[in-house]
This record gives sequence, structure tokens and C-alpha cells, in this order.
Amino acid sequence: MPDVVAPAEIGQRLLLRTSLSVASIVLMFVVPSAPAQEVSPAIQSRIARVEQGLSSRVIVKGATGQKASIATRMAFHAVPAVSIALINDGHVEWTRSYGVLDTTGQRAATPASLFQAGSISKPVSALGALRLVEQGKLSLDAPANGQLSSWKIPENAFTRQSPVTLRGLLNHSAGINVHGFYGYAQGQRVPSLLQVLDGVAPANSEAVRVEATPGTGWKYSGGGYSVVQLMMTESGGKPFPELMQALVLGPLDMDDSTFAMTLPPAWQARAATGHDSNGTPLAGGWHVYPQSAAAALWSTPADLAKVVVDIQQAQSGKSGKVLSSAMTSTMLSRGLGEYGLGLYVEKLGTGSSFSHSGGTDGFRSQLYGYTHTGQGVVVMTNSDNGAALIDEILISVAAEYGWPEFQIIEKAALAADPAANATYAGTYTLVGKPAQIIAEGDRLYLQSELFSKRPMQLFAESKTRFFMTAQDMTVEFQQAGSGRPSSFSLKRGNNTYVAMRAH
Repeated sequence: MPDVVAPAEIGQRLLLRTSLSVASIVLMFVVPSAPAQEVSPAIQSRIARVEQGLSSRVIVKGATGQKASIATRMAFHAVPAVSIALINDGHVEWTRSYGVLDTTGQRAATPASLFQAGSISKPVSALGALRLVEQGKLSLDAPANGQLSSWKIPENAFTRQSPVTLRGLLNHSAGINVHGFYGYAQGQRVPSLLQVLDGVAPANSEAVRVEATPGTGWKYSGGGYSVVQLMMTESGGKPFPELMQALVLGPLDMDDSTFAMTLPPAWQARAATGHDSNGTPLAGGWHVYPQSAAAALWSTPADLAKVVVDIQQAQSGKSGKVLSSAMTSTMLSRGLGEYGLGLYVEKLGTGSSFSHSGGTDGFRSQLYGYTHTGQGVVVMTNSDNGAALIDEILISVAAEYGWPEFQIIEKAALAADPAANATYAGTYTLVGKPAQIIAEGDRLYLQSELFSKRPMQLFAESKTRFFMTAQDMTVEFQQAGSGRPSSFSLKRGNNTYVAMRAH
């Protein structure tokens, strides 16, 4: 049974769960770096409001002090560095970086600092694949096996019903397994792409195989993008890093981006060190990903902002530097799921948003853009805790720049009932993992490592139903008579999970 947090410790744990040394370093060094170019006083004022306007998605109606500074929230989440590129009116309006690239050496982050982009590699790789389609070197809809030579997707009952295609691979609807990849620590043997595809040692992931009829369902698959990587290198006749330099990075002048597995020494000096959720730097700084198309991109927010701007320009009717307007429209057209070809796509009035998040061990990032307003943002961090901070930054950006999404939700909270809270407290099992409901006086908390290492406060909407501000989730206890509840339901988005009290 996991250790149960003593109620009296909760107030301290909320602030000090992560090491004090990390928080202290962040507070000492969270000052914006010198901008790449001077901005007007009006834009500087907007930057200041973004820096001071961070908020959770859900807030308690009537409560005070619910906006916080980026420095405060970096310290709270124990995120050593964050770098931002803000896009407005179809161009990069400003870039800022905060904090340190590593908590040991305390190198200051700058807009030129490099971060692992994780799965943001996928939309960038998709741009390259679609350019090969426009060059006539690949086909979106012909069977993928007909475009592969050194390795073939193993045929089975699913592929006999419908073949795997490049379109399906880019859309995550090809029925391919392997959600994501673990990467390889510095000094570990790194497999070849073919070893990854067949799950052969030293690969640490299972073989990439078809597990559902292609075209019948959507399931995120990093494995599918490894098949895309092989298709691209064989049709393009170059190693993947060189091919992507020619297809995408070069045309977009992304001089601070690379798919190379080994960074040159000069680049390593600018590279952020990844940090785990406890604030500990990764041994060797970062992990290596031979699954280049899925996860290996190193970049800066300013460089990735060029991807956003080029897509926006191409979608507006002008051909971009990488794709034609017609192919860009294809990329941004939803297939199965909420996904186009390499990007999540959401229809919004006369236009749409397009986005992708990224996460490797020690890094979290987000790319976001709008086709019809010329707005967007790229945020990169060097921490496993970065996603929560990124969400708060997006909320602040959206408020300042009038975005149609990331609006703050106000919820009214009822007066706390300490006696009822005491009956809810205990250990539960949620999705096979322990979850704690902790009562501390008139406060109630949920602690589950499925969502956060920190306890998250629950606010009462009714006697049995509670909401959170840390994340947009609700908890409802199943009360039978006057005894202790035997379970609770946790609702997150469209999904509901039942947690049973442990005995």
C-alpha cells in the first residue's frame, strides 16, 4: 500500500512537494531574457500582462488572487525554463524565455535555447511527407507496402480487408499500434529504424504492427509515423535529418532546428536539460529517439512559429514555402478523430485552429495556431511538469489577445462540510492506481499520480459533487445511506472513470 499523506502535511506539500532547491532556483532566475528584437511600448505592455495573467482553466467564483505571474507558477510547477513565441497578425510579434536550462549549471534560457519538441515532430514530418507527395515521390492513397522496399508492413487479416496508406498513417487511422516511445538514455545502445519497426533488441518498444482494419477507427500511433519515416527516406534517398533539412527546415529558414540524433557540440551548449517531475535533471541531459519522424526534433519556439505562419499563409490562398494552398487544405481537413494529416484540427466559425503537443522524458511543448486570424503561440519547457504551466500560459495569452478558446470557467463553490469530508477520506483505486481523498479541516483533496503529484483541492458543488481548479475535472461520491461512500466517479472531458474504495 502506498504511503498515505498525513492531513497536517497537506498545506506544506501543496507548495513544497517538489524540491525547495528547484523552486528557489526558478524564482531567482525567472526574468525574461533579452528579446531577439526590440518591441514597441504597446507590445511590451501586452507581454507584461501575459506574464502576470496566468490562471487555471477553472476558478472559484468570487475568490480573489486567482491570477499569478509566470515566475510564481514556474516555481509552483517546478519548471526550470519556459520559452515562448507569440504570433499575431501573421507574424511573430515577440519571443521571451524565462528561467534556467539546467538546475545544476544554471545556464540562463534565451530565445535561441533548444528544446526537444517531442510529438511536435509529427506535424513537421507530415509537412515533409506531403511535400514528397506534391513532388510525385509518394502517394497519399496507394498501399504503403507498394512504396516500401527494405521492410514491409506484415500482412494480416486486417490489412487484407483494407491496405495501410500514407494518408491513414498521417491521420493515425491506419490501425497501427505503439502509441509512443520511451527513448534511450545517454550511453544506451540505440536501435536502427528497422529494429524499432520489428521490436528487435536493443529496441525497447514492441513491434509495429496493424491491429485494426485500416480506415475504420482513430488511434494515436507513434509507430505509424515510424513507418512514414521509412517511406520518406526510401523515396527521398537521404537520411531523415538531411531529408527534412531539404524539405522543410531549410525552406522555412529554421536554422535552430534539427532531427539529428546527436547534437553538434555548439548546439549542445544551447540545449536545455530535461527534468523529471521531482525536478531532477535527466542523466546526460536528454534521451535519444531514433524514431525521428515521431519524436526527435530539436527546435526553438521562434523556429516552430515559422511552421505556424507558413501554414496560415498557405491556407489563406497563397502557396507556402513548403506546401501549396491545396495541399495545406488537405493537411487541415479532418479525417477520423479530431485530426487532419499531422495536426489536431478544430473548426471555429469561418476558420479553424490547428495544434499539436509534444512530450519526451523531461520536456513538454505546445504548438497552436488559427487559420483565420493569423494568431498562434509556441511554448516549450524542460520539465515533465510543463504541460500544466503551458495550459496556464495559453489561458493568459487567450485573454490578452482575444482568442475564442481557453476561456476561464467560473464555478460557484458551496460552504465546506468538514464532517462530510471526513467520510469521503480514504484510499481508492482509480484506473488500477491508488488515489487518495484527503480531508484537512474544511478542505478536501484528491491525490492521484495519474494527473498530478500534488494534491488537488476539491470544491463542493453539492453535498456529493466536487470540482477542481487545478484541472477541469469533477468528482462525485456515491453515497449509500449515512455510511462512508464506497466509490466515486471522476469525469474528465467526455470520459468518466469509477474509483472504488480500497479495503
